[in-house]
Amino acid sequence: MRSGNHSFLEDSPKNFILLGVSDRPWLELPLFVVLLVSYILAVLGNIAIIVVSRIDPQLQSPMYIFLSHLSFLDLCYTTTTVPQMLFNMGSSRKTISYGGCTVQYAIFHWLGCTECIVLASMALDRYVAICEPLRYAVIMRRPLCQQLVAVAWISGFGNSLVQVVLTVQLPFCGEQVLNNFFCEVPAMIKLSCADTAVNDATLAVLVAFFVVVPLALILLSYGFIARAVLRIQSSKGRHKAFGTCSSHLVVVSLFYLPAMYMYLQPPSSYSQEQGKFISLFYSIITPTLNPFIYTLRNKDVKRALKRHLERIWRICR
Repeated sequence: MRSGNHSFLEDSPKNFILLGVSDRPWLELPLFVVLLVSYILAVLGNIAIIVVSRIDPQLQSPMYIFLSHLSFLDLCYTTTTVPQMLFNMGSSRKTISYGGCTVQYAIFHWLGCTECIVLASMALDRYVAICEPLRYAVIMRRPLCQQLVAVAWISGFGNSLVQVVLTVQLPFCGEQVLNNFFCEVPAMIKLSCADTAVNDATLAVLVAFFVVVPLALILLSYGFIARAVLRIQSSKGRHKAFGTCSSHLVVVSLFYLPAMYMYLQPPSSYSQEQGKFISLFYSIITPTLNPFIYTLRNKDVKRALKRHLERIWRICR
């Protein structure tokens, strides 16, 4: 046992090199500015949604419980990766420690899988609100919403734990160079010089459970919603019903489309060159856009933000 642990410690590298766009030096400064601005907007936007959802008495319905958790996930999502990316772009050393890399992909996958289930829970909320409006208050009680959120966080953590346990056992030979902006499990599997069949199979099963199954439930929910909405006689009623779902559908598309491209292909055929820009999209662009999508498309959130901004302005005057 001792020799096995000793061998494992020897195989673990001290640092990984994160290439990012170091092969395109002309792109580093513009990308640095875009990332910095996006990160500031993501932090401010998501904090605003969290605070308003918590303190405004008119935003206490189940939908806003899920929305505040989604914003918290997006806030953590960006903070897990973007500060490291900004530091590397502003430095000649593009490295991350082995421990830092492990923590980064562990948290990143925990948050990603949790978000999949939170988005599915939001689809369930919209289904009950539109297809069972008279029973909405009975079905979507606050304890149920809290249980769904707890299941999302716990199951996401379980997935991350499995991935970390399997990935840290992989040996890495030669130069530990990741053609990526941050550490992700597919990139780590691709970099390993050992047989990764078990890792590939486990990742495929977990992706099917945490990506494909929630997405199938979301599509099924919206299938029933579309059927219910088309039965509404009033065009104003149909427009209002579609309006309550459009923000969620846009967010689902922005999150799931790049994630499916990244994780539904075997890690052995994973293209790091394409993958790094796609991962950049859902790690920073999507969390930055989400608060604005929900704010622009949701009159209740816009009114709540306006009320609280006016109150702050009166206090500061």
